[in-house]
Amino acid sequence: MVLDPSRRDAALQRLQELLGERCSTAQAVRDHHARDESWHPPQAPDAVCYPESTREVQALVEICAEHRLPVIPFGAGTSLEGHLIADRGGVSVDMSRMNRIQAVHTEDLDAVVEAGVTRKQLNAHLRDTGLFFAVDPGADATFGGMASTRASGTNAVRYGTMRENVLSLGVVLADGRFIRTARRARKSAAGYDLTRLFVGAEGTLGVITEVTVRLFGVPEAISAAVVSYQDLGDAVDTVIQTIQAGIPVARIELLDEVQLDAVNRHSHLDLPVMPTLLLEFHGSEASVKEQAEEFGALAREHRGTSFRWETDPTARNELWRARHDAYYAALALRPGSRGWVTDVCVPISRLAECILATKEDLAGSPLVAPLVGHVGDGNFHLAILVDPARPEELDEARRLNDRLIARALAMDGTCTGEHGVGLGKRRYLVDEHGEGVDAMRQVKRALDPLDIMNPGKIVDLRGAAAAGGPGAP
Repeated sequence: MVLDPSRRDAALQRLQELLGERCSTAQAVRDHHARDESWHPPQAPDAVCYPESTREVQALVEICAEHRLPVIPFGAGTSLEGHLIADRGGVSVDMSRMNRIQAVHTEDLDAVVEAGVTRKQLNAHLRDTGLFFAVDPGADATFGGMASTRASGTNAVRYGTMRENVLSLGVVLADGRFIRTARRARKSAAGYDLTRLFVGAEGTLGVITEVTVRLFGVPEAISAAVVSYQDLGDAVDTVIQTIQAGIPVARIELLDEVQLDAVNRHSHLDLPVMPTLLLEFHGSEASVKEQAEEFGALAREHRGTSFRWETDPTARNELWRARHDAYYAALALRPGSRGWVTDVCVPISRLAECILATKEDLAGSPLVAPLVGHVGDGNFHLAILVDPARPEELDEARRLNDRLIARALAMDGTCTGEHGVGLGKRRYLVDEHGEGVDAMRQVKRALDPLDIMNPGKIVDLRGAAAAGGPGAP
């Protein structure tokens, strides 16, 4: 799709008539929406729009469809694979003003929120209800963004990802129509599962404007643990046996010695600089005590040392805040660098093998790459620190990433456990899904025939057309 400048200018004029000052072409505003947290070079949209209602999103999309102007939904800007980059121009649709909590149904354990509501905002609103929203990707992401990238995070091992926690969506389609993908019922056998189609679609099929999510009761008791290991393999084996034994941990996170050192420096902690597990147990006082004792026995069998338990909420929150700041701690190891952040997920039985082979690759590389993972579900991440102005470093990061993904796929894993595809993982989809990628293209063409919804992300219709059909994603 080559955008006609006259059509673009006509579309922008109509958008400014629709939204007034809430349609901005100021360079500073466009630059702010030109990148996410990834290493990908920024590319600014032609304009940034700030709708305040679903009706405004519908009108905005109708104008863009008429003039074939790309539409790129924007949440908190914290994605990691180039999802928000306007590499084909267009309009960045900033959902931050659609931030109303529309309803909380305490008896049904669900809430209805607009797409710009953040997870911390909802949990603050729920503070006096005894309920909370469980998906915690670290960043204070918006619900539209979390649904679009199928986010998960530290609590996923117990509470699930956004796939399990979204009951229904309100979506504006590429022609401006609005649909609700489901009702609030906890299960349904009525037709195609449209909710799951849009969860993880990364804005390529429509703009999410409303999200209905599951809530959970706040646990009676919470205990956090920190355990250090001399050997990374022992730490991972502890995780594997913990999951296989059915110990219901709420969080179980792995930091290698490089990441732990970075976290100590950044968050002013004094943990031993060794491969380390961070855990959390939720439940009644008795069940938390029992879970902790069972895990402690397993950890000692695998030579875990320096046990540290935190039941005080302030100390526990500080510990998890340090974990959530791990990416920024990693960047601080090399000031001025960007993180080529990548993640894979493998069956839990192959986790130790995958991590240890990855560490061998890193040992032979000139680049620093801290490793951290939501290892309870087989998912781990690298933050490969690069100078984007040095092509040889990008080439080396690409080599490491290629080897990591090939290894994960050979183990029947996936090229991304939670970051999503965006621009960064698109080239690996054929290796993972084969002809399934062409089925994805067919869905994209059916719902977005003009290819205006975040074009080029996940699947590239332009590339497929140029190749005469199936080929590179």
